[in-house]
Amino acid sequence: MRKIKRALISVSDKSGLEQFAKGLNELGIEILSTGGTAKMIAGLGIKVRAVSDYTGFPEMLDGRVKTLHPKIHGGLLSLRDNKSHMGQVREHGIELIDMVVVNLYPFEKTVAKEGVKQEEAIENIDIGGPSMLRSAAKNFKDVVVVCNPDRYGEVLSEMQKNDGAVSDSLHFRLGVEVFEKTSAYDAAIYGYLRKQVGRQETRDMGQETWDKGQGTRDMGQGAGFPDDLNLSFEKVQNLRYGENPHQKAAFYRDKNVSPVGISNARQLHGKELSFNNIIDLDAALEIVKAFKSPAASVIKHTNPCGAAQAETLKKAYLDGLDCDRLSAFGSIVGVNRKVDKDTAEAILSAGFTECVIAPGYEEDALQALKQKKNLRLIEVGPLKGIEKDYDLKKVVGGVLIQDRDILGIEEKGLKVVTKKKPTASEIESLLFGWRIVKHVRSNAIVLCDGTRTVGIGAGQMSRVDSMIIAIRKSGGRSKGSTCASDAFFPKEDAIDEAKKAGITSIIQPGGSIRDEDVIKACDEAGISMVFTGARHFKH
Repeated sequence: MRKIKRALISVSDKSGLEQFAKGLNELGIEILSTGGTAKMIAGLGIKVRAVSDYTGFPEMLDGRVKTLHPKIHGGLLSLRDNKSHMGQVREHGIELIDMVVVNLYPFEKTVAKEGVKQEEAIENIDIGGPSMLRSAAKNFKDVVVVCNPDRYGEVLSEMQKNDGAVSDSLHFRLGVEVFEKTSAYDAAIYGYLRKQVGRQETRDMGQETWDKGQGTRDMGQGAGFPDDLNLSFEKVQNLRYGENPHQKAAFYRDKNVSPVGISNARQLHGKELSFNNIIDLDAALEIVKAFKSPAASVIKHTNPCGAAQAETLKKAYLDGLDCDRLSAFGSIVGVNRKVDKDTAEAILSAGFTECVIAPGYEEDALQALKQKKNLRLIEVGPLKGIEKDYDLKKVVGGVLIQDRDILGIEEKGLKVVTKKKPTASEIESLLFGWRIVKHVRSNAIVLCDGTRTVGIGAGQMSRVDSMIIAIRKSGGRSKGSTCASDAFFPKEDAIDEAKKAGITSIIQPGGSIRDEDVIKACDEAGISMVFTGARHFKH
């Protein structure tokens, strides 16, 4: 082990630095530093040597150039057991730097801020920091490189035990950590700038056009997607296990976006979240984000077993719950309002609930819900509606990427295709069902009474089976209900089932080669039908 004699410290995040700098000083380590870091260390009464004094070259260009100098990188990259290197070091007056303590400008935090300007983002791209880290990490056998404040205690402890030296194994582990950090940092910068390029291309080419009826986009095939996809995620937590107990798992957060959702949520109460909890919580919240009035969803295995919109949050929750109380045992509840005392009491009275996710909780509601020791309570803060993002799906050896399905529709975008037209109340119910059906695994059928679901058929291999299940789940409430289908009806069999069940109106994309037969079947059954022109498959 080689004793550390000189350290260069230049950090953006100064947490833990005071104790670490004092520890180095007590060990007799000479400290080189820059800018605000040097000022802070000097303020502790510790002698610090400015990098500009060492290099003989001032900091310039508003701090853009500070450490990009041969006397810095020569001191880091020179191999101590290489006679030629040591000769060149002496010839050019380069002093060896045995430790680098650097963390980077907060680029990810900067671009995550609401309304950040591109100029501010650019100024938070660190150049000198990654350069020093990479130089030191390349020469990890000779240089200790610390890019994470959480490592200060471990490094200082080893130095105190080993007369100012650090073990070879820690040298190596710290060097590897640098490349993990810098690769993620570069990916974050690339991700942000690539989005800016995509937006500029869209403006320049005039590709983005919105159909007034549906809000559909024409971006061209694969427009905006890079040839090489670099993803950057940070670990939120290790999980007890994955979908099943024999599978190891962890939860990661996308560092390039900051949406309102489970990835940035705060747990207020209850047991640790499981892998399946996290998936279901995400599904529960995304459903209710679509509604301005009080809304609630009740989720099992990522599918809603009920959802509703009502004049109060309590009623919305109870209406959603009543869709399928049997399936709701052990469910996840999502709401789009602060949970009040009445809603909390309704949740407590409903039986076993795994989790609740909400923008917040009134204090009396929170205290009431905390009576359930294991009930997980998740707070996400004020909702911002449905946010744009990419949707990733993993396959073995690859990944699929697409825009999120945020397509909406209003009454003016509907095309009535039957002789019978839906009533105003049926239109309201159809549009409600259309918002819900896209969150149900295809093939999907959602039956609604007004703005509450009364029967849901999910994930079947044939659409008629989904219709039959939804009708059975409705327990007779299908009479007078409306029906939403996530994709077209390939033939009339599902319409025959709808007729027998008393369904009065249907919303579906259309587009089947058998559309005319399906429309005729609806006309004969006295069922009104509207086409949306867009489907909502969810695989």
